[in-house]
This record gives sequence, structure tokens and C-alpha cells, in this order.
Amino acid sequence: MNRIVIIGAGESGTGAALLAKAKGYDVFLSENHNIRESFKAEMQAADIHFEEGVHSLDKILNADLVIKSPGVPDKEEVIQQIKKKGIEIIDEIEFGFRFLKGKVIAITGTNGKTTTTLLTYHLLKDAGLDVALAGNVGESLARKLVTRDYDWYVIEVSSYQLDGTTTFKPDIAVLLNITPDHLDRYDYKFELYIDSKFKLLANMGPTDQFIYYKEDPVLGKEMSTRKVSSMLNTVSLKGDNVSQAYFDGVEMNFRIGRTSFSLKQEETTLNGPHNLINTMAAVSAACFVGLEVQVIKNGLKTFKNAPHRLESVAKINNVEFVNDSKATNVDSVMYALGSYSNSLIWIAGGVDKGNDYDLIREQVKEKVKALICLGVDNKKLKDYFSEIVPTILETQSVKELVRMALKNAEEGDVVLLSPACASFDLFKNYIDRGDQFKEAVLELKVETETIAS
Repeated sequence: MNRIVIIGAGESGTGAALLAKAKGYDVFLSENHNIRESFKAEMQAADIHFEEGVHSLDKILNADLVIKSPGVPDKEEVIQQIKKKGIEIIDEIEFGFRFLKGKVIAITGTNGKTTTTLLTYHLLKDAGLDVALAGNVGESLARKLVTRDYDWYVIEVSSYQLDGTTTFKPDIAVLLNITPDHLDRYDYKFELYIDSKFKLLANMGPTDQFIYYKEDPVLGKEMSTRKVSSMLNTVSLKGDNVSQAYFDGVEMNFRIGRTSFSLKQEETTLNGPHNLINTMAAVSAACFVGLEVQVIKNGLKTFKNAPHRLESVAKINNVEFVNDSKATNVDSVMYALGSYSNSLIWIAGGVDKGNDYDLIREQVKEKVKALICLGVDNKKLKDYFSEIVPTILETQSVKELVRMALKNAEEGDVVLLSPACASFDLFKNYIDRGDQFKEAVLELKVETETIAS
């Protein structure tokens, strides 16, 4: 195998191109959109040939191996042509895995995987291990391997990335939950999305460790019918003292190997029941790595989560504004609502992904005093919650939004941006939405304090 072609020039594609070049392959990258200038500069410096704005089949179909960026769907014409030619197609995660010698912790799930990945990485890094963070968060795995190998890799993997794996095998795997998402990519068949997530376990053996949340209804059902070769370790919120990690209503309890200990959520920097699951999964993984209990507890106290995930922005007149812009589906909002006992001003809306609001109906009825719709088309939200929430407002201006929220809030309330929808109707992405929200909140805070003084 001499010639490798990469389709797609995002972080994954560029990382794969750099690694392939470093390993001595003849490399060509093809991107049918514009390539980011920084990525072009990297490839030019490495003498990698590439094209943008077009897929030239005469330069692609002579490949020995094609590495497809996860964002490129199989239905794309260029991928169909490659398949007709019988050329092997893999993902960048698979390509990187073929070169690493260290051990792998791989984490996936519809919700919570980024927090769990970052926390696991933080615990290992804080303990002084030689560890890399890679995958769907941070830099691509391939990019990490361009210059050196690491002892440990903590990798967040999406279903898209898992679709393109054949030999990928974690030493420790975490599967948090599976709920309907990205179904447009899977012919609107939930079972295909489930199969994609379970590819995480395809090559694991009897000495590898698999950690999963046993009370997730989909995982519970699937684990009763699927044959899994690895060691099984369950996380539970229902206090069943059979699980290796379980919450008894007061403390998280761990019994992993010969290690037994407990800790309270107050000893961590994460709040909410969903973060009990994330924390127990990350701590379990850290225990299998061999970290001492006190080292783990120390790391839990210093962890800072990624932005846009139940991120407290500021308090104005004792009303807390929380940025949960990453909550782009109803399940994420369910976790967010469950994290607060306060009365809520809930901000939702955007591009609906086939949302089933029945999942959060009772929580919204109990906790939400006002719903502010932030989107171009808010009809579905307004129709569903019109008889459930006393006050429903709408706007397409973030600056107006935060003022509306403060006006309808009372001291002790929480203003929660947890949209349940994608952001592309008004924003570049969920990050842009969250950043604009934070900026508007902080601007309002300065205004309010200036007037008060």
C-alpha cells in the first residue's frame, strides 16, 4: 500500500494526511468545499498535495486506501464511486489506531460523552500519566501520533467515527446511553444508529473492560441480547449494590477489583444526576488504569468542564443565568431540567430534530414558569407547551432574550438556555449560540450594576 487519499479536510482529514505523510505514504487530500487556511498551511509545509472545491475522481480512484472524514456521509457520490472500485475506506480513528502502541480508553454515548472524556483525561493527566486527549474532542487521534506515541489515549468517539472502524479496540470502553439522534445519517432507522454505537465493542476481548449505564433503557435491552466478550462493569443510579459503581441517594459507591470507596457529588465540580453517571463512569475508568483513590478525589476537585454544558455565566439580581447551548436534543434538556430545584425561565428553540417533548412534559410543568423561544420557527414549541407553561415568549435577538428572561424572573430563579434544538437557523453552531448568550448576559450584568450604583 503506497497511495492514501483522504476525503474531507477538517481536523480529522488534516490529521490523517499529516500522519500518512509522516509514515511515508504518497498522500492526496480532496475537499469539495473551501479548506481552512491554517489546515492548508500545515499541508503545504508537509508537502502534501490537496485540492478544494472539487473531487477529481482521476486523482482519487487510484488510491490503495481511502480515509473518509466522519462528516462525509456514505451517500456522497465520491464515496459511492470509491466503493464501486472496491477500495478500502476507513475513518481517521481507525487509521491512527493502526499506529499507536499505548492503551486506549474510548468513550461514546448520545449525551455526556464529552464531559466524561474530559474528566477521564483530567484524572489521568492530574495523576502524572503520559496521556493524550483525542478524537471527537480536541485534536484528532492521527494528529496526536504524528510526532510521538503516548502511554494512554482518552478518545471521544462518535457514531460517525465508529462507522469507519475495523480493527479499533479499546482497552477500556465507556458507553453512557443511546437515544435517537443523527437518524438522517442512518436512514431514519434507530437500530442502525444503535449498531453503530456497539461497534465500540466489536474487537474487545475478555481482558478488556466495558463500562456502561445499566438503567439506560436502550442499553439495558441491547445488553440482554448482544454477546459481549469483554468484562462488564455497570453504573447505576438506583442504588443496586450489585453494580461496580452506584449512587445510593447520598453517595457514589465504587467497588472495582480490590478497591472500595465512596464520595459525594459535592466533592466534585459537576452537578446534576446526569453528571453522577458521567463521574462514576470516568472514575471507574481511572480505577482500571490503576489510579489511587486519593489521587482520583484530588482530580475531581480541580476539574473544569467544557463550556456550553450547564455553564454558570453570572448572577444578576440573584437570578442565575446558565448556558447549556450544547443541549441540542430533548434527552440533554431532560438532564438539565433535572439538575435544578429552582423555578426556571427556560430558553429553547432552533432547528427541530424530530423532538418528542413528552419526555420532559412533567418536568417542564413542575419547574418552568416561562418559556422563551429562540428560533426562526417556534410553532412546535409554542403549540406543545401552550397549556403547560404560564408564559411563552419568543425572539430572534439574544440581547432582547436576556432582558426578557430577567424581567420574568424573580430572585432565586434560574434562567436556563437549554435549546433542545440545533442552532443553524440563527447561529453558526451551538458554540456561537452559547458565546452570544454569555456575552449578552455579561453585558446586561454590567448595565444592571451600573444603574444600581
